[in-house]
Amino acid sequence: MYVDSTEEDNTTRYPALDQMTDTPFNLWEDHSKSSSMLTLASGILSDEQFYIIILFIIYASQIINNCAIIENGLSIAVFVKLGFSEPSNISLTALAVCDFTLAVLYTWNNLCFWLTYHNFRLPFHSANVSFLTGGAQVAYLSTTIAWITAFISFERCLCILIPLKVRRLITPRGTFVAMFIIILLTFCPSFFIFIRYKFVWAFNPHLNRTILNTTPVNSEFAILFEKIFIAICGVIQPLLAFSIVLIRTGLLIVQLRKISSWRVSVTSAKSQRVQPEENPAASSSVTEARISQKEKRLVRMVVAIATIFYVSYIPTCIGLLCYVIFDEFNLFGVYRRLFLVSGYIISFGQPISGSVNILIYYKNGLQV
Repeated sequence: MYVDSTEEDNTTRYPALDQMTDTPFNLWEDHSKSSSMLTLASGILSDEQFYIIILFIIYASQIINNCAIIENGLSIAVFVKLGFSEPSNISLTALAVCDFTLAVLYTWNNLCFWLTYHNFRLPFHSANVSFLTGGAQVAYLSTTIAWITAFISFERCLCILIPLKVRRLITPRGTFVAMFIIILLTFCPSFFIFIRYKFVWAFNPHLNRTILNTTPVNSEFAILFEKIFIAICGVIQPLLAFSIVLIRTGLLIVQLRKISSWRVSVTSAKSQRVQPEENPAASSSVTEARISQKEKRLVRMVVAIATIFYVSYIPTCIGLLCYVIFDEFNLFGVYRRLFLVSGYIISFGQPISGSVNILIYYKNGLQV
């Protein structure tokens, strides 16, 4: 184990530091790495900076998580009460369930780090165990939410492009099958993480007892499988969903503007025939204003959802891409601290997206 005097001083100030670092993680470390490399990596974030950043993010993000849990829980209850005769209710319920689960998993991760920081004498290493029971699932669940959002944008695009045929193309049963397939292909593979990592019972010298911990499986097959799988499921799939959302958002905006112009011209012609004694210009302007407001609300909703979607989930793709490219950017690598900090920073955006999206759908659904 590589320890300098600075780390020893910080260990006395932060009693949980030993429990977080002097675990099987250090015993599994590749001792062929030079001590200068390890010193440089640990110097990027000192112990004090690491704990201050993580604790601030935990407390701030937990407020957002609580809001997301409450809002999505209420949304699920409302959709269940409305029933699932409408395809849109099924897709929105699936989105609310995924956002609710995401907030719960982030809460579990925050709780585990908080328990580690306060040095609770638990029968398991909470910070490491949370990686396999919450952290990995969060990354894949983000892909699930991305594809459900893409499907919802596809529904809305069809409603605008072919409104008379959409009921035959999108049925409740078809939507349910689509949601099942999306979850099966994007979230269920998160459990393949156990090919690369596994649980072990390891002796902890600070607790003087054996506790449940995690260890990487360092076989060539496990390492290669993880990188390929994360590249496909964690980077390529979300980017494909982002592209679909972007294209359909553009199509929606263009088509909405065309429909708005057509409706204004038709309504203006009818007003001139039905009420010749009135001022046709005034009647036409009123009708145009009403249709314009409705069209603007639809455009604002589509653009707002797409913007929140991109801002919230692109950082996750970037983090997973770094995980694939850099060998030491992982839970057991040299850049373990940067990996944890970046993961907690990413946890800010997704619960916000989960809370705001449902409100946007609900508010604009009432007004449009």
